[in-house]
Amino acid sequence: MHITIDPDLCEGNAVCEALAPLVFELDDQDQARVLPEAHGPGDEVAEEHRTLVERAVGGCPRLAIDVLD
Repeated sequence: MHITIDPDLCEGNAVCEALAPLVFELDDQDQARVLPEAHGPGDEVAEEHRTLVERAVGGCPRLAIDVLD
């Protein structure tokens, strides 16, 4: 699955990081990013993280995270 985070919507609330700490973290500018270690083959996030990612998508207060299968 491919994850995108809209930097114009992300406010750095860290809800995604709290709900899916194996997938997301805040960078130095308090913007969410996908952890490199969450990736599987290619640029895709490993399928094993799907449940965590879905929680983060649903919990994002600004709806800044999208998932493409």
